[in-house]
Amino acid sequence: MCTDTDVLEPEECSVTFHPPLHLQRQGWVLDIMRREGIREASLSMRAQGTTAAVIDVGCGEGELLSCLRNPAPWLAPADARADPGERAVGEAGALAAAALADVHRDILHPVRIAGLDVGRAEVESVAEIAAPPPPEDEGASLRAYGAPVRWEPLSFEVWQGSLADVNPAFVGVECIVATEVIEHLPDPILARFAPVLFGAYHPRLVLLTTPSYTFNARFLPPDAPISARRGWPDPTGRTARVFRHPDHKFEWTREEWAAWCAAAAEEWGYTLEPGGVGRAHEKDEWGRDDILGWASQTAAFVRREGARWAQLRAERWRAVAGEGELGPTEVTTAHRLVASHEHPAHPAAGAPLVVDAIGELVVARMADLRETETPLLSMWFVREVELACGGRFERLLGAVRAQGGLALAKLEKDRATMGTNDEWVVRLDPALHHLLRPREEPDRDPWASPTDLDCVTDSWEPSDPSDEEDGGWDEQAEDVVVRETGDVEEPSWGDSADTWGSSTSGWSDSVCWGGPAGDAWGRPDIEDESTLDFPAAVVA
Repeated sequence: MCTDTDVLEPEECSVTFHPPLHLQRQGWVLDIMRREGIREASLSMRAQGTTAAVIDVGCGEGELLSCLRNPAPWLAPADARADPGERAVGEAGALAAAALADVHRDILHPVRIAGLDVGRAEVESVAEIAAPPPPEDEGASLRAYGAPVRWEPLSFEVWQGSLADVNPAFVGVECIVATEVIEHLPDPILARFAPVLFGAYHPRLVLLTTPSYTFNARFLPPDAPISARRGWPDPTGRTARVFRHPDHKFEWTREEWAAWCAAAAEEWGYTLEPGGVGRAHEKDEWGRDDILGWASQTAAFVRREGARWAQLRAERWRAVAGEGELGPTEVTTAHRLVASHEHPAHPAAGAPLVVDAIGELVVARMADLRETETPLLSMWFVREVELACGGRFERLLGAVRAQGGLALAKLEKDRATMGTNDEWVVRLDPALHHLLRPREEPDRDPWASPTDLDCVTDSWEPSDPSDEEDGGWDEQAEDVVVRETGDVEEPSWGDSADTWGSSTSGWSDSVCWGGPAGDAWGRPDIEDESTLDFPAAVVA
């Protein structure tokens, strides 16, 4: 609650974010990357020297990189040279093409990621997550609950150095991200920030965020003096502002941020999309939420394509490279490669079986699971199925079309439970329902109470005289325990030394807990396995 009753020491307003603000920034980055198609380097991009790399400058402890390191659940879409069995032909082919577009939507396929930070502790932390996991044992690749398969190789580099330096390894990458970084830069480094990012590296996409000083007013009542704000005064002494972090060299208002971004986009040949993330979970009692805007300001820069724009950037970079206190050769610290790791693809990647074999495998799996309709994604995440497809989702769809007993269908919205991808199902032709594995006890509830009275020792005897007088069971009678010696004792949980496994515990050894015998208790119910939908990787 925010009050202004105490003029001398006004209470700061409660401001919280759900989800946390750093996760909202990460979500924005991943959303823009998906929208802009940071999936794979096309042939034309490779010809221009652009690689499908994401560089996180000022990466901190590597939260974004850790997300991007997760493998995509399948290979990137095949090009026009795809196998004829995977091409969309006719009505069934059109349906498969629609399903394929849905499953490939929002999936990122970076082949190279790198982090840069000036702090030693930060880069050492990122270096730990950069290493690939230990290889699985031979049988793990067929286990249903193993680690996700990596279908595409990934290069992960960690660098230490200043943003003022130019790293040749970053030139021509596809995307550069700098979240909550620019406000930490001293003036000489700030002067090099835009020229290095937009001029020297000229990536296709640049994503920046920074705190909004305009939003800081949300922490205090409207009439509170600025001295009431808890924080850190401007270390440069240029303003009377109070910042959110002791290392911030500045915090820009919405107008200042918009002006800097517009000038950078104009100078370096980029289009600009300003925005923001982070609205307070609490409603401002003075109605300032719309006026003060977002807690973090965002800017998405997309490179203008064409020879004229490329020449403009190159000429401008050559012209300004020597300006400022730090010239192109007057660098404080050269970039140091701290770690470089290769995450290899699975040996089965890109080497699928023939579609007939995959179709037969899908039929056999559905029969084994006793399912006439299976979510498409659930079938993909059956380890033996995705391995048989070699990581190519197109191959699974081609196998479903080629197999006479299978059909692809899209559910109505009200039947889908997990989103767009969950609407797609594989159906088994009724003519093949006889292949379904029969249930051993279809009507048996495995958690039901035991029905065999011989399994339970009961103290009541039908010939009990007291019951005959009452004409039946006396529900008011007190339960007693009858031991073999004939002694009658008060109800008890047993002696303190009793254990659950002891034959002297007060519990009869002849008690049957009612669990179904045999296979149902010896292994997990295979039907439950089919309902699991493993999460797809990033994305952000």
